[in-house]
Amino acid sequence: MKILTGNDLVSGDVIWWAGDGWSRQVGDSADVGERGDDLARTEEAALRVVGAYVIDATVSDDGVRPAHIKDRIRALGPTVRPDLTLKPNDADAGNWVI
Repeated sequence: MKILTGNDLVSGDVIWWAGDGWSRQVGDSADVGERGDDLARTEEAALRVVGAYVIDATVSDDGVRPAHIKDRIRALGPTVRPDLTLKPNDADAGNWVI
């Protein structure tokens, strides 16, 4: 599976292509297949995202999971302040990264 990620141009938040727009939740990611690079260029030109790029991901019962640890960290949020992550009440959230 290939998914598209980048940063919101206004807030700087990490965002993920959900098929019909952008989401802050990696679980909403849609498979972009071979059209990811074209989609990234289109969305950047429309000033909806900055630094967009395609990454590998897997899908399991737990949802979409980026293949590389760097992108899993981006998906979850700060590693030094678990209370500021996107899953602050999930004690096992850090295990998802590793």
